[in-house]
Amino acid sequence: MSSPVTTRTESIAHEASIAPAANWLALIKEALFGSKQDFTTISMDRAIFLLAVPMVLEMAMEALFGIVDIFFVAHLGADATATVGITEGMLTMVMAIAIGMSMGTTAVVARRTGERDPDGAARAAMQSMILGISVSALIFAFCFPFAPKLLALMGASPSILHTGSTYTRIMTSGSGIILMLFLINAIFRGAGDAAVAMRVLWLANVINLCLDPCLILGLGPFPRLGVTGAAVSTSIGRSMGILFQVYLLWRGRGRIKLRREHLGLDFKVMTNIIRIAANGVLQFMIATASWVLMVRLIQSFGSAATAGYTVAIRIVIFSILPSWGLGSAAATLVGQNLGAKHPDRAEHAVWRAAFFNMIFLGSVSLLFLLFAPHLIGIFSRDPNVIKVGATCLRIISLCYILYAYGMVIVQAFNGAGDTLTPTMINLVCFWIIQLPLAYLLGRRLQFGPKGVFWAICCMEILLSLTSIHVFRLGRWKRKMV
Repeated sequence: MSSPVTTRTESIAHEASIAPAANWLALIKEALFGSKQDFTTISMDRAIFLLAVPMVLEMAMEALFGIVDIFFVAHLGADATATVGITEGMLTMVMAIAIGMSMGTTAVVARRTGERDPDGAARAAMQSMILGISVSALIFAFCFPFAPKLLALMGASPSILHTGSTYTRIMTSGSGIILMLFLINAIFRGAGDAAVAMRVLWLANVINLCLDPCLILGLGPFPRLGVTGAAVSTSIGRSMGILFQVYLLWRGRGRIKLRREHLGLDFKVMTNIIRIAANGVLQFMIATASWVLMVRLIQSFGSAATAGYTVAIRIVIFSILPSWGLGSAAATLVGQNLGAKHPDRAEHAVWRAAFFNMIFLGSVSLLFLLFAPHLIGIFSRDPNVIKVGATCLRIISLCYILYAYGMVIVQAFNGAGDTLTPTMINLVCFWIIQLPLAYLLGRRLQFGPKGVFWAICCMEILLSLTSIHVFRLGRWKRKMV
C-alpha cells in the first residue's frame, strides 16, 4: 500500500509533467486567437512565438490561393494552365508594389504602436489605405483595356489568348484587391494583431476553395466559366477578406480603431510611408528581376535543368515559410520597441528570432542533404530532373545556417523603416555578385547548372555576412519614422 507521502510525491510529479504541455497549449491558443500582450514588455521568446505562429499560417494561406487555383485549372488543359502561369508572372509587379507598401505601413504603424500612440497608428493606417486605393485605381485604369495585349506581349499563343484573355483581364485589372489585402494585413501585423491577419486569409481561402470548383467546372446551379471561374472566385474570396478587414478596423476590436476624423488626407504621414515603401518596392524588384534572369540562364542548359531547378525552388520557397514568419515577427518587434525607446530590446529581438531561425533552417538543411532525391521525386520521375533538382537543394542548403540570420536581419531593417540599406545590399549581392558569378561558373567555366547553384549559395552567404555587419553598426536604431 502506498503511503500518503508517496502518493503526494507521485501527484506532484504527475502535475509537473502535465504543466508544460498545458502551458504550450495555452500559448498556441493565444497565438491563434489573438493576444492583448504588450510586446515591448513581455518575455522576448513569448513575443516572438505569439507573432510568428500566425504570421507563418498567414503566409501559408496566401500560398494556398495559387495551389487551389492551379489544382482545379489543371483539369482544363494546357492552355488554361499556361494562362494562369503567364498571368502570375505579369502580377509580379503588383506584388512588388504590394510588398513594398506593406513594408512602409508595417514600419510606421509598429513605431506609433510602440510609442503608445494609437491615434497616430490609426492615422498611418488610414493614409496607407487611401494610398492603396489610389494605386489600385491606376492599376485598374491601365490593365482593364490592355490586359489581352499584355498577355500577347508575354508570348501567349493564339489558343491561350482565346482561352485566357478574360481571366487575365479580371486578375490584372482587379489586382488592386491583392494590394489592399496585403496592405491592410500589414496594418494588423504592425499593430501586433498578427492573428487577425491570419484569420482574414483563412476566410478568403475558404470562400475561394468553395467557389473554385463551382465556377470553374460548373457544379450545380453555377455556370461553367472554365479558367475565368478561377479569376472570379479568387477575386470574390479576396474581396470578402478586405470587407472583413475594414469591418474589424471600424469596429475597433483589435489594437487599431479607425474613426471619422482619420478619413482626411495627411500628406506628411503619407509622404513618410511612400518614402519607406519606394525603397521596399525597389528592394523586391531587384531580387525578382535577378531571379528571372537566373531562370533564363538555367534554361540555356536544357529542359531537364529548368524543370529540376523549378521544382527545387518551389520546395525551397515552401520550406522557408516559417523563416519568413520569424522575420516578420522580428520586424514588428523592432518597430514597436524602437517606438517605445527600447533599442537594445529591439536588437535582442532580432538576435533571438535569428537564432530560432537558424535552428529551423539547420534542420531543413539536414533534411535536404539526406533526402533531396526523394523530395524531388515527389514531383517528377525523370532521372535527369531528379538529379538536377537534388543537386540544387543540396548546394543551396549549405548556406542555410548563416542565411537564417540574413533573412531575419533584412526584415529587421525594414521593420525599423530603413528599407534603403537592404535595397543596396540586394543590388550588390544579386546583380554585381550573383549574376556575373553564375554566368562565369555556369557558362565560361562550364560547370553547368551546378555552377549556377554554387553562385546562389555564395551570394546568400555574402548577403548574410554583409547584413550582419551593417546591423551590428546600429545605424538602424536611429532611423526616424
